[in-house]
Amino acid sequence: MGFKHLFKAKLDWLITEKEEGVTLKIFSKSHTIAIEGKTLLHVSAAKVFKGDPTLYNPEDLLLSSVVSCHMMSYLYVCEQNGIEIISYSDSAEATLEVLANGSGRFVSIQLNPIVIIRNKEKLVEALNLHKQANKLCFIANSCNFPIEHFPICEVVATNT
Repeated sequence: MGFKHLFKAKLDWLITEKEEGVTLKIFSKSHTIAIEGKTLLHVSAAKVFKGDPTLYNPEDLLLSSVVSCHMMSYLYVCEQNGIEIISYSDSAEATLEVLANGSGRFVSIQLNPIVIIRNKEKLVEALNLHKQANKLCFIANSCNFPIEHFPICEVVATNT
């Protein structure tokens, strides 16, 4: 039997008006999200949707969640398989499709992890474990769009 865990977030938004001309008003899309015991998260809409470009937006946060969860799942499966990771980096991209009616959805995410491992005999296995990590990733399992992986795996240089 599995376990269930509850996560909570509290969102607060307060109207701030900026008058342009006599009758047109633009309302801020910036808000805060509080998660108990953590620093406030300041969020807005993406710049393209007239949000504050200096703040995180929901699209940033979704992509960040996928990238982060995949890395943690990958580190876990590598540990289970005796692969020592020296470093892990990723430059991920997400494609958002916006329709004429204003609705939209993510249609894909591309992960491009670069992993440095210690043991060259584990190189092929380390590359293949991205598939297993994706199957374990909580966030990837919650998405209804494809998440593609284009990993690179290298062995740490030694001084011999």
